[in-house]
Amino acid sequence: MDQPRRQPRQLILASTSRYRRELLERLGIPFETAAPQIDESALAGESPSDTALRLSVLKARAVAPRFAGALIIGSDQVASSAGVVMGKPGNHANAVRQLQALSGKAADFHTAVSLLDAPNGDVQSRVVPCRVVFRKLSDQTIENYLQREQPYDCAASAKAEGLGIALIERIETDDPTSLIGLPLIALSAMLERAGLRVV
Repeated sequence: MDQPRRQPRQLILASTSRYRRELLERLGIPFETAAPQIDESALAGESPSDTALRLSVLKARAVAPRFAGALIIGSDQVASSAGVVMGKPGNHANAVRQLQALSGKAADFHTAVSLLDAPNGDVQSRVVPCRVVFRKLSDQTIENYLQREQPYDCAASAKAEGLGIALIERIETDDPTSLIGLPLIALSAMLERAGLRVV
């Protein structure tokens, strides 16, 4: 007979991203969100993967003083293509430029997740890579997509959970949720190791 599920510890998502919030809701565990308010700039000479990992830990630590007994999730994603970092476009013109540059090419999405056990300071971290290969995209296809999806808050303008999936030739990753911004496979294992049962 299964053991009854214990009341979980307080769980905090150190993010204001609606995409990460929606992903974490899939696990069915009560949680709160908190804005980490950190400088998300990359350091000189830092690789995209290292930037994502450092910022995921920094975000979790930034909110820890407010939640002394909690488990705190930090996550960050850095996208790059041909050595160029592709951030959130912010507007239509930047998104057009990004997608024109990605047409027929691959982009690497480095998504880091960290779980901080605030009472003892223990941190589990992992970077989950995801390679996205884009189809050849005509200017009309790009325009149609942007008018309908408006993915201006998505790294590299690629909203794969929406219409952006139609721009993609293939996705290579161990965890499809990493592309959306929070690797749930890695996070579920971290939560279990920290004593919070997911299932």
